[in-house]
Amino acid sequence: MKAVLVLGFLFGLRHALDADHLAAVASLATRNPGLRRAAARGAAWGLGHTVTLLLVGGCGLLLDARIPPGWARAAEAAVGVMLVALGVDVFRRLRRRGVHFHPHRHSDGTVHFHAHGHEPGAAHDPAHHEHRHPLPRRAIWVGMVHGLAGSAALLLLTLQAVGSLWLGLLYIALFGLGSAAGMALLSAAIALPLRASARRVHGLDVGLERVVGVATVLVGLWALVRAAV
Repeated sequence: MKAVLVLGFLFGLRHALDADHLAAVASLATRNPGLRRAAARGAAWGLGHTVTLLLVGGCGLLLDARIPPGWARAAEAAVGVMLVALGVDVFRRLRRRGVHFHPHRHSDGTVHFHAHGHEPGAAHDPAHHEHRHPLPRRAIWVGMVHGLAGSAALLLLTLQAVGSLWLGLLYIALFGLGSAAGMALLSAAIALPLRASARRVHGLDVGLERVVGVATVLVGLWALVRAAV
């Protein structure tokens, strides 16, 4: 049984590499390519993903029920719509963003440069430099939608692998932990070239973000096609 639980964690790590997950986390990484923030978004995605899996999977295990195919297709379609919206949002932000640089001094005397953008006609907001890091709620919601789409297959696998409710919930929790860890690492890996290109090659980061936007929209459309057929 320990081997099954370990496999749950490893399957979760592998789960982070699915195309729709890659597209979602890449589009989220373009919002702020800092490595810490990107990893935090990936972990938040995993949190939302795990919450949904535990809720749906726990109900399924408790009732010994299967998720209807129509539900699974609807969840897949929801993922497709969400990915298209995330891809379009990347282009919306690129179009409305005016990037500029300026020095910023911290209370300890450290001086460094900020690169950021404002909406057209918007005033500079000093609060930008307080470095506040609110909970990445968008990433949590994206993860929850992905959890709906993946709950059918996971529930079937769990029912086949374990024989009790509590072991099933533990398996799902470990799977979610693995997916959160994998997504946090993946998010940081995606943010790395975005951050490096912004610092070294003028305009390259914008090109990379456009590629991410196009890829996210295409993956979303593909998910909609799969749900339809």
